[in-house]
Amino acid sequence: MRTQTSAIPYLSIRGTFRGLSSSFRQDATGVCMRLVAGVSLLLVAGLGAPESRGQAPIKVDVNLVNVAFTARDAQGNLVENLKREDVELLEDAVPQKIEFFLRSTDLPLTLALIVDVSGSQDEFGKKHKKDLEVFLKEILRPQDRVLLVCFGNHLRLVSDYTNSADQILTNYQEFDKGKKHFAQIGPREERDLGTAFYDSIYYSVTEKLAASGGRKAILMFSDGEDNSSSHDMMTAIETAQAENVPVYSIRYTEKKHGNLTARNKYGISVMDRVAKETGGAHIDAEETDPHTYFREIAEELRTSYEVAYYPTNRTKDGTFRKIVIRTKVERVRVRAKTGYFAR
Repeated sequence: MRTQTSAIPYLSIRGTFRGLSSSFRQDATGVCMRLVAGVSLLLVAGLGAPESRGQAPIKVDVNLVNVAFTARDAQGNLVENLKREDVELLEDAVPQKIEFFLRSTDLPLTLALIVDVSGSQDEFGKKHKKDLEVFLKEILRPQDRVLLVCFGNHLRLVSDYTNSADQILTNYQEFDKGKKHFAQIGPREERDLGTAFYDSIYYSVTEKLAASGGRKAILMFSDGEDNSSSHDMMTAIETAQAENVPVYSIRYTEKKHGNLTARNKYGISVMDRVAKETGGAHIDAEETDPHTYFREIAEELRTSYEVAYYPTNRTKDGTFRKIVIRTKVERVRVRAKTGYFAR
């Protein structure tokens, strides 16, 4: 007697989990596994159905959008006791259901320190070094990982991931004095001019941070001016947003006779825009004590919230979806990325 076999369509799950912390990945994986189990039961129940040739696979899209945010009160202190019910989330002004809510403390940091060494930053070389030393000596902990990229018209990986402050500072000094050749990140580009600001963000995210765990961020030491990148500002911003990488713009502006030039003003607007869109902060290095702003950056990154939701608008049309997170607690300010591109 011949036994008839039935063709069982295979299940394909495609998900968007970029930028999720390990805790969120575990929760999201659990959702997918429950989904697989449910669909599998339906398939098994239909084993007696006639054989179907060339049957299309069942596909399930999992579009989980993850957003990290920080909250401060009117005095500037971090708010660490928010609960899920204290938070509202909107996408394009439409309320969304928060599926996952996580408050994290004492997170290990994964950071890219990006230092502009182009001509407009020549007078700030010593201050860059001093400020880097403040950060590395006072903020870096054994569980943190930091890399250093220096850029003019080329992007150099001066130090790969390490938790050694001494190693980073030694490599930076060797780079500054031209004593050692360091590998380039990103493809080799023919650049006539000297500042690849946007490329430094794009390739630091795509080639290093995207594949890393921990609480990720970029600390950018620059004036925000660019004249030789192959990527534009919005591409750099979108790339950082997609991987939940806030950019902290630490600005050093070379003024002319004490006054801001048109180029200076453009760079300031760039530093401000990149920080705001990615959920970071814009800091004037000449007016703020580095001990203060580095401590505040570290506090924010180590003590933060994450929310995740399935957007009601599931269309992947490449348009920008604006995200607003607000709290029901009075006089509490939230800072997060401004949205994402639905791709």
